[in-house]
Amino acid sequence: MPTPEDPKPQNLSLGKPPKNSIITRNKSTALEKPEPPNFEIGWKRTKQIPLDKPKGAVIADFLDKLEGLMGRRYGTTELLAKAGYIVAERVREEADILREKGEVEERLITELKRVLRLMEMDLELIKAAVKQETLAQRLEQAKARCRQAILVANSF
Repeated sequence: MPTPEDPKPQNLSLGKPPKNSIITRNKSTALEKPEPPNFEIGWKRTKQIPLDKPKGAVIADFLDKLEGLMGRRYGTTELLAKAGYIVAERVREEADILREKGEVEERLITELKRVLRLMEMDLELIKAAVKQETLAQRLEQAKARCRQAILVANSF
Protein backbone atom coordinates (compact mmCIF):
# COMPACT_ATOMS: atom_id res chain seq x y z
CA MET A 1 0.00 0.00 0.00
CA PRO A 2 1.53 3.32 -0.98
CA THR A 3 1.84 5.92 1.68
CA PRO A 4 1.61 9.64 0.97
CA GLU A 5 5.34 9.98 1.57
CA ASP A 6 6.28 7.47 -1.17
CA PRO A 7 6.94 9.31 -4.42
CA LYS A 8 6.20 6.24 -6.62
CA PRO A 9 2.95 4.36 -6.17
CA GLN A 10 3.21 0.58 -6.44
CA ASN A 11 1.77 -0.94 -9.58
CA LEU A 12 -0.95 -3.42 -8.66
CA SER A 13 -1.68 -6.02 -11.29
CA LEU A 14 -5.04 -7.82 -11.21
CA GLY A 15 -3.94 -10.56 -13.55
CA LYS A 16 -6.39 -9.93 -16.39
CA PRO A 17 -6.32 -12.45 -19.20
CA PRO A 18 -5.82 -11.14 -22.71
CA LYS A 19 -8.98 -10.11 -24.56
CA ASN A 20 -8.72 -12.72 -27.30
CA SER A 21 -8.87 -15.63 -24.79
CA ILE A 22 -12.12 -14.27 -23.27
CA ILE A 23 -13.78 -14.05 -26.68
CA THR A 24 -12.82 -17.57 -27.74
CA ARG A 25 -13.91 -19.06 -24.40
CA ASN A 26 -17.45 -17.58 -24.72
CA LYS A 27 -17.87 -18.78 -28.29
CA SER A 28 -16.99 -22.37 -27.50
CA THR A 29 -19.61 -22.71 -24.72
CA ALA A 30 -22.39 -20.98 -26.66
CA LEU A 31 -22.31 -23.62 -29.42
CA GLU A 32 -22.55 -26.64 -27.12
CA LYS A 33 -25.97 -27.08 -25.54
CA PRO A 34 -26.56 -29.87 -23.06
CA GLU A 35 -29.12 -32.57 -23.79
CA PRO A 36 -32.53 -31.61 -22.33
CA PRO A 37 -33.76 -33.89 -19.56
CA ASN A 38 -36.22 -36.57 -20.58
CA PHE A 39 -39.08 -36.41 -18.08
CA GLU A 40 -40.97 -39.33 -19.62
CA ILE A 41 -38.52 -41.99 -18.54
CA GLY A 42 -39.44 -43.73 -15.31
CA TRP A 43 -42.86 -42.11 -14.87
CA LYS A 44 -46.08 -43.93 -15.53
CA ARG A 45 -49.56 -43.48 -14.08
CA THR A 46 -50.29 -46.31 -11.70
CA LYS A 47 -54.05 -45.78 -11.45
CA GLN A 48 -56.29 -45.19 -14.46
CA ILE A 49 -58.57 -42.18 -14.25
CA PRO A 50 -62.13 -43.05 -15.31
CA LEU A 51 -63.30 -40.56 -17.93
CA ASP A 52 -66.80 -41.91 -18.44
CA LYS A 53 -69.62 -40.36 -16.43
CA PRO A 54 -72.08 -42.41 -14.39
CA LYS A 55 -75.48 -43.10 -15.95
CA GLY A 56 -77.23 -40.68 -13.59
CA ALA A 57 -74.90 -37.75 -14.29
CA VAL A 58 -77.62 -35.72 -16.03
CA ILE A 59 -80.00 -36.23 -13.12
CA ALA A 60 -77.30 -35.32 -10.61
CA ASP A 61 -76.53 -32.17 -12.59
CA PHE A 62 -80.18 -31.02 -12.48
CA LEU A 63 -80.38 -31.64 -8.76
CA ASP A 64 -77.05 -29.94 -8.12
CA LYS A 65 -78.28 -26.80 -9.85
CA LEU A 66 -81.46 -26.86 -7.75
CA GLU A 67 -79.41 -27.21 -4.58
CA GLY A 68 -77.38 -24.18 -5.67
CA LEU A 69 -80.59 -22.20 -6.09
CA MET A 70 -81.70 -23.21 -2.61
CA GLY A 71 -78.45 -21.90 -1.17
CA ARG A 72 -78.98 -18.44 -2.69
CA ARG A 73 -81.83 -16.00 -2.36
CA TYR A 74 -83.97 -16.98 -5.33
CA GLY A 75 -86.84 -14.49 -5.47
CA THR A 76 -89.81 -15.63 -3.46
CA THR A 77 -90.43 -19.00 -1.89
CA GLU A 78 -93.14 -19.66 -4.50
CA LEU A 79 -90.60 -19.25 -7.30
CA LEU A 80 -88.18 -21.60 -5.56
CA ALA A 81 -90.91 -24.20 -5.09
CA LYS A 82 -91.98 -23.90 -8.73
CA ALA A 83 -88.37 -24.37 -9.91
CA GLY A 84 -88.11 -27.39 -7.60
CA TYR A 85 -91.23 -28.95 -9.09
CA ILE A 86 -89.94 -28.43 -12.61
CA VAL A 87 -86.59 -30.01 -11.75
CA ALA A 88 -88.29 -32.95 -10.00
CA GLU A 89 -90.49 -33.59 -13.04
CA ARG A 90 -87.50 -33.47 -15.39
CA VAL A 91 -85.55 -35.84 -13.14
CA ARG A 92 -88.46 -38.30 -13.18
CA GLU A 93 -88.53 -38.18 -16.98
CA GLU A 94 -84.79 -38.87 -17.19
CA ALA A 95 -85.11 -41.73 -14.70
CA ASP A 96 -87.95 -43.28 -16.74
CA ILE A 97 -85.84 -43.06 -19.89
CA LEU A 98 -82.98 -44.89 -18.13
CA ARG A 99 -85.40 -47.53 -16.83
CA GLU A 100 -86.87 -48.12 -20.31
CA LYS A 101 -83.39 -48.65 -21.72
CA GLY A 102 -82.77 -51.21 -18.97
CA GLU A 103 -79.64 -49.44 -17.71
CA VAL A 104 -80.83 -48.91 -14.13
CA GLU A 105 -82.48 -51.23 -11.61
CA GLU A 106 -86.08 -50.64 -10.67
CA ARG A 107 -85.31 -50.33 -6.96
CA LEU A 108 -82.95 -47.39 -7.58
CA ILE A 109 -85.59 -45.58 -9.63
CA THR A 110 -88.13 -46.19 -6.86
CA GLU A 111 -85.71 -44.81 -4.26
CA LEU A 112 -85.05 -41.72 -6.37
CA LYS A 113 -88.76 -41.05 -6.81
CA ARG A 114 -89.33 -41.48 -3.07
CA VAL A 115 -86.65 -38.90 -2.27
CA LEU A 116 -88.08 -36.54 -4.90
CA ARG A 117 -91.54 -36.79 -3.32
CA LEU A 118 -90.04 -35.94 0.07
CA MET A 119 -88.19 -33.01 -1.48
CA GLU A 120 -91.41 -31.74 -3.04
CA MET A 121 -93.09 -31.98 0.35
CA ASP A 122 -90.26 -29.91 1.82
CA LEU A 123 -90.76 -27.34 -0.95
CA GLU A 124 -94.45 -27.10 0.01
CA LEU A 125 -93.39 -26.48 3.60
CA ILE A 126 -90.99 -23.77 2.39
CA LYS A 127 -93.87 -22.04 0.62
CA ALA A 128 -95.94 -22.16 3.81
CA ALA A 129 -93.16 -20.88 6.10
CA VAL A 130 -93.83 -17.55 7.80
CA LYS A 131 -90.90 -17.03 10.17
CA GLN A 132 -87.34 -16.66 8.87
CA GLU A 133 -85.93 -19.31 11.23
CA THR A 134 -88.60 -21.81 10.15
CA LEU A 135 -87.82 -21.01 6.52
CA ALA A 136 -84.10 -21.57 7.13
CA GLN A 137 -84.73 -24.95 8.79
CA ARG A 138 -86.98 -26.10 5.98
CA LEU A 139 -84.50 -24.93 3.35
CA GLU A 140 -81.76 -26.96 5.03
CA GLN A 141 -84.06 -29.99 5.05
CA ALA A 142 -84.86 -29.55 1.36
CA LYS A 143 -81.15 -29.17 0.51
CA ALA A 144 -80.42 -32.37 2.44
CA ARG A 145 -83.08 -34.20 0.41
CA CYS A 146 -81.59 -32.79 -2.76
CA ARG A 147 -78.12 -34.05 -1.80
CA GLN A 148 -79.63 -37.44 -0.98
CA ALA A 149 -81.22 -37.57 -4.44
CA ILE A 150 -77.85 -36.67 -5.98
CA LEU A 151 -76.24 -39.61 -4.17
CA VAL A 152 -78.95 -41.96 -5.42
CA ALA A 153 -78.51 -40.65 -8.99
CA ASN A 154 -74.73 -41.09 -8.82
CA SER A 155 -75.20 -44.72 -7.75
CA PHE A 156 -76.91 -45.58 -11.06
